[in-house]
Amino acid sequence: MTGKFCRECGTKLEMRDLEHEGTVPYCPKCGLYRFPLYNVAVSMIVVNESTDEILLIKQYGRPHYILVAGYVNQGEGLEDAVAREVKEETGMTVSRVKFNRTQYFERSDALMCNFTAFVKDASEMRPNYEIDSYSWFSREDARKNIRPDSLAEYFLVSYLDE
Repeated sequence: MTGKFCRECGTKLEMRDLEHEGTVPYCPKCGLYRFPLYNVAVSMIVVNESTDEILLIKQYGRPHYILVAGYVNQGEGLEDAVAREVKEETGMTVSRVKFNRTQYFERSDALMCNFTAFVKDASEMRPNYEIDSYSWFSREDARKNIRPDSLAEYFLVSYLDE
């Protein structure tokens, strides 16, 4: 069970069987089943359409290259979150978006939704405070430089091997 207490009233949840759903957290005070909630985030393989290069970034003082990523705001569509996060973190405008795949990421209790975000003009690149450094890589060099054994690597390699 991810949440131990009701998100509405704070009562301790109990596990109860719900027909066709299995065992689900239940609030005896509210009389309602409380399906688990989790965060939703987007992860982007940013591709320069002119050069077919892939953007990898470093953040938070860590030594490894990763993908641009961020959380989806309440009421925001996934594709809108992709364009917003790329713009906020890099200054670049996304020209088109392609959905790739999803994967649950336990460390941040988030459903990670991966996309390819195509940009036409890499000269717009103006990284914000979240990005320590960045590089544009060929497809094979991106494969070699992405953080090993990471969700970013899984998304990138899956994309490259399609």
